[in-house]
Amino acid sequence: MKEDDSHWTRLSRDTVYDNPWIQVHHDEVENPNGGKGIYGVIHFKNYAIGILPVDENGWTWLVGQRRYPLDYYSWEIPEGGGKIGASILDSAKRELAEEVGLEAASWREMLRSETSNSATDERAILYLATDLSPAKEIEMDKTEKLQIRHLPLSEAIQLMDEGKITDSLSVIALMWAARHILPK
Repeated sequence: MKEDDSHWTRLSRDTVYDNPWIQVHHDEVENPNGGKGIYGVIHFKNYAIGILPVDENGWTWLVGQRRYPLDYYSWEIPEGGGKIGASILDSAKRELAEEVGLEAASWREMLRSETSNSATDERAILYLATDLSPAKEIEMDKTEKLQIRHLPLSEAIQLMDEGKITDSLSVIALMWAARHILPK
């Protein structure tokens, strides 16, 4: 695919909000066509990390929790954040233990994604975790109240197909699994 050489030019940037997880910037810009305008950018201080654990029987785990921004209950693959600059794989291992009490002997990066590249710079990394066993050390996140569901991978994909799993990292991972893991 051919890329063009057009680009945006940032004329100025003001940080209008900052906390330990995100910064919100107000940018004055010049767009690729030369027009002046504004752009709001959310800068994430963490990677988004998703883990699709699959056991030897082809079953997986989903995590259920109420998500604050949309105020709804969401079923998802285990996921969380990893500090930029820290080991992404180590962060994925921590999340798997923290959310479903598992560790994996085998890790495969499935793919990378930008979660909403029209407004954020957040990047996501998705892993397939196999050769699973109970985690030796578990430190639960005190801000989360989770339900855990162990089910056939094909059933999780069906829930996604029915619109009952809508979290973007989960949808991406389950679509990948439908293409690469389930029998054709």
